Amino acid sequence: MVQVDLGQFVGYEYKYEKPVSWNQRDLILYAAGVGAKQNDLSLIYELDKSWAPLPTYPVVLPFKGNSQELNSYIDLKNQTEQPSGFPALDIQRIVHGSQSIEILKDLPEVSGDGWKLKSKISAIHENKSGVILERESLLLDSTGVPYARLLSAEFYVGAVVTGTKFSKSISNAPQAKPSPANRKPDWVVQDQTTPEQAIVYRLSGDYNPLHIDPEVGVQSGFKGVILHGLSMFGFAARAVIKAVGNDDPRSLTYFGVRFTSPVIPGHALQTQIWDVGPGPNGTTEVSFITKNLYTNKIVLGNGVAFIRKGLKSKL
Repeated sequence: MVQVDLGQFVGYEYKYEKPVSWNQRDLILYAAGVGAKQNDLSLIYELDKSWAPLPTYPVVLPFKGNSQELNSYIDLKNQTEQPSGFPALDIQRIVHGSQSIEILKDLPEVSGDGWKLKSKISAIHENKSGVILERESLLLDSTGVPYARLLSAEFYVGAVVTGTKFSKSISNAPQAKPSPANRKPDWVVQDQTTPEQAIVYRLSGDYNPLHIDPEVGVQSGFKGVILHGLSMFGFAARAVIKAVGNDDPRSLTYFGVRFTSPVIPGHALQTQIWDVGPGPNGTTEVSFITKNLYTNKIVLGNGVAFIRKGLKSKL
């Protein structure tokens, strides 16, 4: 086995800065893709007095870029820049492990020109199960002002580089506090995905065939199509905003999860939320999990969010 110093790649800044853009239509389409319903006017109706972008929208931009056309998911992965000497990892064996977003400024309704994602490798871990590659991306406007910080972890199942346990990280994300075992959730939000949920969500930019082609789903070890993890991410963010932030999209300042189990489009979701104390800058910190009510499995774990409570937070 060739010896590779994985630590040398941590901190690598990608030379390519990805141009990104969006308009009001993109924001409303994203809201529909993460389950917004007909009465969620603050998310789906641009003329509603309280309408605002869902703050988790930037997680689609690494896929969408600045195009309004379809793209090839496989081509995007094959074209991902890697530093010289970086070990070859099988893109067919990627599992999205975790995702978080820190909202630094409210998103404008239309981006305009010159926005970009600037990214770096923020952590690498190797264990007996595989290799985890974490990336940190900053969403910057045309003058370089940051609007959001994204942290994403890709798990390469079964990958072996050094054959030993390794871990190095230069970025720290808030870690979820354990949900209190001695009390019921402070809020519970139940939501329903539709059989067409992945069809709608993919139009925001993630065209992985796993989410549209049943044959690909079976080849990947599932019973068919599964819902995008980032769609579930959005479902849970909506739940937290609805329950704790009184339906105000601007109330959320940080949101992070670990993906633990797939969901079949059409299954019902339940997000259980606990108030675990004060967060930074006048927010409330909550921990949460999201369950699939059809399988009773936790599909999003280690959930943590910082949110400003609404005047009348909803149950």
